[in-house]
Amino acid sequence: MRNLMLLFGLILLTGCKNTVPKKEKSSPPNIIYIMADDLGYGDLGIYGQSLFATPNLDRLAKGGMRFLQHYSGSTVCAPSRSVLMTGQHTGHTFIRGNSEMGFTLENEGQYPLASEELTIAEVLKEAGYRTGAFGKWGLGYPGSEGDPNFQGFDQFYGYNCQRVAHNYYPTHLWDNQNKKKLKGNDGATAETYAPKLIHQKALSFLEEYKDTPFFMFYPSVIPHAELIAPKRYMEKYRAKYLPEKKYARKKGGYTVGGYNSQQESHAAFAAMINVLDDQVGEIIDKVHELGIAENTLIIFTSDNGPGKEGGADPDYFDSNGPLKGHKRDLYEGGIRVPMIAYWPSKIKPGSITDHPSAFWDFFPTAIEIAEIKMDLEGIDGISFLPTLKGKKQKTHPYFYWEFLEKGGRQAVLVDQWKGIRLNMTKNPDATIELYRLTDDLGEENDLAEHYPEMVKKIDSLMDEAHEYSEVFSFEHEKN
Repeated sequence: MRNLMLLFGLILLTGCKNTVPKKEKSSPPNIIYIMADDLGYGDLGIYGQSLFATPNLDRLAKGGMRFLQHYSGSTVCAPSRSVLMTGQHTGHTFIRGNSEMGFTLENEGQYPLASEELTIAEVLKEAGYRTGAFGKWGLGYPGSEGDPNFQGFDQFYGYNCQRVAHNYYPTHLWDNQNKKKLKGNDGATAETYAPKLIHQKALSFLEEYKDTPFFMFYPSVIPHAELIAPKRYMEKYRAKYLPEKKYARKKGGYTVGGYNSQQESHAAFAAMINVLDDQVGEIIDKVHELGIAENTLIIFTSDNGPGKEGGADPDYFDSNGPLKGHKRDLYEGGIRVPMIAYWPSKIKPGSITDHPSAFWDFFPTAIEIAEIKMDLEGIDGISFLPTLKGKKQKTHPYFYWEFLEKGGRQAVLVDQWKGIRLNMTKNPDATIELYRLTDDLGEENDLAEHYPEMVKKIDSLMDEAHEYSEVFSFEHEKN
């Protein structure tokens, strides 16, 4: 596989796997990557949200850089995370769908990221970084080759399984290889609210490794359904949003791994964003308190567009702003996400960029930040560090996404021309829709009939970008 080539190249450059050349400087930059779950492009005040406030995230943007055209790795959880970790888009990355391993309380988790796949956490760890992940993993069941402890993370605390992460008062969380039982939903208190427990572990990690270069991956579960927040947050928003979109399961009672009843879904959503915003604020304050802010890059983004599960109501909150589509769509609303970068010593405060970038760019960006020398052949990303520093930036010839569900879908973005192919199960050569984003951000006017040569080019790029996978394949490839 292509990542075997990357690993081989890394070994050649270092003499052996455990001796990646470290920077001569005593304190390489720290990296904190915070990723919300199902947060829409328009769900932050700085990106246009008006129904609730996000003062800390707005503060992050005002002190750093706001990206206007940043894209997630995929339109759902697991493949988006795989893209981020491997630096490869969904035509190449190993995990391309939300594949279960047969969920039960004792056998949880998703299909594992293969051991030979090289992650950014592995590379940074080999270069001397302490690595920690806090939140939702979704790339391999506990103890599997895809377990975060076996993919480069020294420390993991949170949800291994994305289905268990549907519950904010879960029966358990994972502390590395240890299953930590919690009180659960019955009689739950604010102290057992999982995002709070995870956040405390993340802050402790920062305190413990303040004098060591570190990479902290913080994949928050907020605001993914189920929609629920501690009482003190709910009270701030209760009855403020009318009419409420009520959600109730057909079969009553609390269920593990399911979306549970929520009669105040609008209030709960706003309250959850408030929790997330407060937590980001505490991370900003913590790096300043520890005296490491000048040497720490903080990135904030979302894993995909807003979802509609469990009573979530993105249309009510205009979570997509001007964009079309939601989670599971390859229209802009499913994959264009907010991204903020904060680094006081390097990034001009209040800066804005329209540089098109994507999750697969994080791998080479982190490599460049850490000044690690390695062959990046097989990596689809391009470092956006020059953009962060206000310098001349290399750009992508095109961007590519594929989604195996919903009949099979592909999308290509090239020079602001966006091509989308749907219903590939019925016809793998289905007609391509074509939009010009510079004039039509909402993807309302299909121009395919007027620009056949561009359609032909996008068709060719779709074929070029897609590499067959035995594990994650389109339905038409299984015949």
